[in-house]
Amino acid sequence: MKQWRKSSYSNGQGDCIEVADGLSDIVPVRDSKDPHGPTLAFSTTAWSSFLAAIRTGELPAKS
Repeated sequence: MKQWRKSSYSNGQGDCIEVADGLSDIVPVRDSKDPHGPTLAFSTTAWSSFLAAIRTGELPAKS
């Protein structure tokens, strides 16, 4: 079952994404302001690489 959660980087100003847990091969991502709008789907490998790039500063998080 897909369970949506907000990013830990959510700032309370509406600049939030939600990620769905509970799927084995993909990571769905959506804009929290538009929960019925489009959803992007990333492979788990691509999502892990994206998060690693943010953590190492290769892709700086929005401040």
